[in-house]
Amino acid sequence: MKNLLGLYEKALPQSMSWPEKFQTAKELGFDFIEISVDESDERLARLEWSFEEREAIRQAMRESGVSLRSMCFSGHRRYPLGSRDAKTRRLALELMEKAIRLAADLGIRVIQLAGYDVYYEPSGQDTKENFIAGLKACAAMAAREQVMLAIEIMDTPFLNSITKYLEYDRLIDSPWLAVYPDIGNLNAWGNDVKAELQKGRNRIVAVHVKETKNVTDDYGGQFRDVLFGQGDMDFAAIFRDLKELAYEGPFVLEMWGDKIAEPLPEIRRSKEFIETLLSQAGFEA
Repeated sequence: MKNLLGLYEKALPQSMSWPEKFQTAKELGFDFIEISVDESDERLARLEWSFEEREAIRQAMRESGVSLRSMCFSGHRRYPLGSRDAKTRRLALELMEKAIRLAADLGIRVIQLAGYDVYYEPSGQDTKENFIAGLKACAAMAAREQVMLAIEIMDTPFLNSITKYLEYDRLIDSPWLAVYPDIGNLNAWGNDVKAELQKGRNRIVAVHVKETKNVTDDYGGQFRDVLFGQGDMDFAAIFRDLKELAYEGPFVLEMWGDKIAEPLPEIRRSKEFIETLLSQAGFEA
């Protein structure tokens, strides 16, 4: 059985309409698109889409045969669950509830949550406790709609390994909270990637495939805008590890087209690069 391959929405030109995005993803050979709801006003407004706007998205999916199967929800960077401000925490939960309802309406199975307690303010024990309380509330909302939440392994130390995720898995204790490792982030922090994947094997619901440059004692690493094949990732080894662990879930190609002069040819090249390595590892590409 072939693992599904998705494309992160931000790889595509922002100027494209949704029908154009779905058709382009189909022509490039992807199975689905991962929609972005980030901290910008423009993308947070998607949570307020009307019935007619949601129906237009559903119609575009039906016509193209390409779906939205996952959502990258990073709105919590701006409105974090761990904030010291009670009003911000309430807003974070309201946004999460709207994101879950949007996912249910559009057939999205997984919402990827950013593993930040806070982002634009100092972290502390109080922000971590707020984050845990917020996660519990989010998991309860997700359970009602049968939408999976999955924490991303991040580009900051707060939650940069599956080992750290497992602490929250135990505390929240919900089948609706899983892990969505970004293997680029996981590798860049110097983790033993194979051991980390083994620890989380029964909780991994999707994998972000991204090129990165490693963190060192005198370098903070690079977590985005690294072209495939130009970073420090040993994709071949990681894909072999995932195959050995009998991973059957989707892969999502994560890249950003806004800094690439010709994004579509680069997406095509990147897809061929990754599919070759997946095939060599024993995955059907």
